[in-house]
Amino acid sequence: MAALATVAKKVWSARRLLVLLFTPLALLPVVFALPPKEGRCLFVILLMAVYWCTEALPLSVTALLPIILFPFLGILPSNKVCAQYFLDTNFLFLSGLIMASAIEEWNLHRRIALKVLMLTGVQPARLILGMMVTTSFLSMWLSNTASTAMMLPIASAILKSLFGQEVRKDLSWESEEKAAAVRKNGLHTVPTEMQFIAGTEDKDCPEEAEAPTDLQANSKKEEEYRRNIWKGFLISIPYSASIGGTATLTGTAPNLILLGQLKSFFPQCDVVNFGSWFIFAFPLMLMFLLVAWLWISFLYGGITLRGWRKKKSEIRSDAENRARAMIQEEFQNLGPIKFAEQAVFILFCIFAILLFSRDPKFIPGWASLFTPGFISDAVTGVSIVTILFFFPSQKPSLKWWFDFKGKVGKAGVSVAWSVVISGLKAGPSWD
Repeated sequence: MAALATVAKKVWSARRLLVLLFTPLALLPVVFALPPKEGRCLFVILLMAVYWCTEALPLSVTALLPIILFPFLGILPSNKVCAQYFLDTNFLFLSGLIMASAIEEWNLHRRIALKVLMLTGVQPARLILGMMVTTSFLSMWLSNTASTAMMLPIASAILKSLFGQEVRKDLSWESEEKAAAVRKNGLHTVPTEMQFIAGTEDKDCPEEAEAPTDLQANSKKEEEYRRNIWKGFLISIPYSASIGGTATLTGTAPNLILLGQLKSFFPQCDVVNFGSWFIFAFPLMLMFLLVAWLWISFLYGGITLRGWRKKKSEIRSDAENRARAMIQEEFQNLGPIKFAEQAVFILFCIFAILLFSRDPKFIPGWASLFTPGFISDAVTGVSIVTILFFFPSQKPSLKWWFDFKGKVGKAGVSVAWSVVISGLKAGPSWD
């Protein structure tokens, strides 16, 4: 009796997933009992009715099912279905935002960024390169705003590890020499790093003072060095996000606006799609990214016309060692990769591959397997992100059903609709 009660509780906890999987199978006879289009249309209507009543999917996600099912089943083309909501290019943009919410929910962007930084190294120019490569890659598939918002906290943590404890160390190391200099020459202390960055200076410093000592000159050089690194980091992220967004249609809103205008003026033209745009824009993106990195590194990252600066002060070496230790520690704190991270990463890769291979022009794409002209990039994007709302966040196991003494638990999903809504409410993502 206890075993039956446990099984009943497990069935109830997994009811949404069971309804989601078995309802299409139960409704299959409807497809064959009626003429082709009528049967398929009734199948979609009944399926949505069951999902709405049982809330197997979030209500808003269920409302988007016609965008997926009507084109795939050959009932209506994508442009006619999406027009009942809004432009199909908007759905492609929405798909990128939902994918960004899933990546941010499971800290996948953080794992990717830290791994890239571990490979590039901790010299300032190499750190800037790692941040720019990661940000531009994320911005290819997500919005520029989302990519920048994801990467700025990581950059801030690295900068704090480089220079956050620097002031205390300098003060403790130079306190005796500064005190002696003040007693002898009446000199005042040099502004601290945080005062320098904030633009504040010691108001008690006299306008006329004696010539600065070597200690003051070195301190000013170090402060200028830190300030340049801060500038380089904070500038490189939005720059690389804007550059990376040009490589794909989903990367930035103007690309989608261009696609929408082309479809408005030339409805029968399908020359510009995800694959053709990628082939055109990706090499240019790499070139602009390289130029931007070289220019930012030349201005702020310590690169000269002869290459990297070879001379390093003890303070800079210690700062780089702290940054390396912080990156490794943060990566280890993430722990082993979770099942949800793997699922989101695999769906992200499928998302990119399907968008690229739908109709690459130089070879037949997978869209040719369905009714010609019915499948668009919007259908592909919505199809993949819909899976996120029911794909489990923990690895499923058949043993769980037969473990009558184990905990029932509650199955989570890769991304919740509430997370997506909170991400969309955080601010507009017009790039």
